[in-house]
Amino acid sequence: MELPFSLLLLFLSFSTCLHLSHARGGQRSSLPSGFENGGYAGSTRHLFKESRSHIGNDVARGYMTNSDLEKAVKAFGRRCSNISRIYSIGKSVNGIPLWVIEISDKPGEQEAEPAFKYIGNVHGDEPVGRELLLFLANWICDNHLKDPLAASIVENVHLHILPSMNPDGFSLRRRGNANNVDLNRDFPDQFFPLNDDVDMRQPETRAIMNWLRDIHFTASASLHGGALVANYPWDGTEDKRTNYFGCPDDETFRFMASIYSHSHYNMSSSKEFQGGITNGASWYPIYGGMQDWNYIHGGCFELTLEISDNKWPSANELPTLWEYNKMSMLNLVASLLKTGVHGRIFSSDTGRPVLGSITVKGINHTVKAGRTFADYHRLLAPGGRYEVMATVPGYKSRSTGIWLEEAAMTLDFVLDPEVTLKGNLLRSSCECDCGNKRRLEFVGFLWEGHLEICLILIVIAGFLCFLFRRRIKNNNLSKHRQLVGPKRPVVVSNA
Repeated sequence: MELPFSLLLLFLSFSTCLHLSHARGGQRSSLPSGFENGGYAGSTRHLFKESRSHIGNDVARGYMTNSDLEKAVKAFGRRCSNISRIYSIGKSVNGIPLWVIEISDKPGEQEAEPAFKYIGNVHGDEPVGRELLLFLANWICDNHLKDPLAASIVENVHLHILPSMNPDGFSLRRRGNANNVDLNRDFPDQFFPLNDDVDMRQPETRAIMNWLRDIHFTASASLHGGALVANYPWDGTEDKRTNYFGCPDDETFRFMASIYSHSHYNMSSSKEFQGGITNGASWYPIYGGMQDWNYIHGGCFELTLEISDNKWPSANELPTLWEYNKMSMLNLVASLLKTGVHGRIFSSDTGRPVLGSITVKGINHTVKAGRTFADYHRLLAPGGRYEVMATVPGYKSRSTGIWLEEAAMTLDFVLDPEVTLKGNLLRSSCECDCGNKRRLEFVGFLWEGHLEICLILIVIAGFLCFLFRRRIKNNNLSKHRQLVGPKRPVVVSNA
């Protein structure tokens, strides 16, 4: 799959985004098909020549205070009530609510759609993210009736925005929270028994963890400052050495990070990070990070986005930073719709959705289907062949091979119940007209007094069903290979 992925990144440097090129007259790099925008191929990754070595007393001038932020969030909820809801996931150490904006055409409702979350201000002294997330929410509200990208996000994604995870740290002008704990080191770690004591876990961290238990997020990103790069898992290594250590979905994460980088004004032209992306452990290992925890325990594909070399730039630079990051932020959310494999899992005997999971051969990661609609959203790098399997307890697993092109694919699974022998009931996953009442009564008669005959008949019937299903499966496989166009829905089931 290396060649198609390389070609996609080549396309990223070819097309043009009129929005920013008209505004600034600069050359643009481009995105994979469907992610029209780009990043300025500048000579340096620094956004501004001005640099600040420390945080001054007036550094927050022009930024929203915590009180201002709360007012802005609630005002947005009133102004855009038709596509949003406002809720809190908890409180900080000092009791400040952690407000969230949900944007959707059906906010607060369960739908068979992917969910994405943005988190800003994880570190108190990195406030650019909290400002840009309000820019993002307001832009979508203002443009969802006239801009196709905004409309697509509102109609097909549940976007959740947490502008500030660390309002106490922001007030104190420091990295950690009110207890001076770095929240991006406070999550359970996969390699070391860090933060396993629940009682010692910070309230902001617990709020995030509970949030993921309540909402099934497909992907996520947290916004940071101090560099200009899109960072992806793993963030740490087992031996604590600084080297590349990719997670099972390394290729998919590199693709996601590249979407952000190449949509950005100049992130992809970085001289420090090739293509403007980096593996976290290759940059510098950290432990107890939120990014890895999301992927392992929440099934959520999370990036850590460093969006400004200067952690606390002057407030008058915020509109420019928003323009530099706008298409990156939008395209990352839209990637949930434009790439990957999406579908639902159904039971063949009832036709109802059943709760299960999706795995991909060769990738040691499981994606769980949604609890209500059994919908799944499996992000994968385009341009490759994958074998996708659906598994549900009490049902026979099914798998199918697909060729994933640049656009997303819809793939539904219909699973059969496992064969069950109990008393006078013979329930077979094979629908060979073997389940009517009269035949079940006959089987019950055999079961009561003619066990040997019953077993022989079961073996014969099972063999015939196997041959029949094998023939149908070969026919379906032949038809599937002729499938043209990634948007054509596919249903995997018994004949």
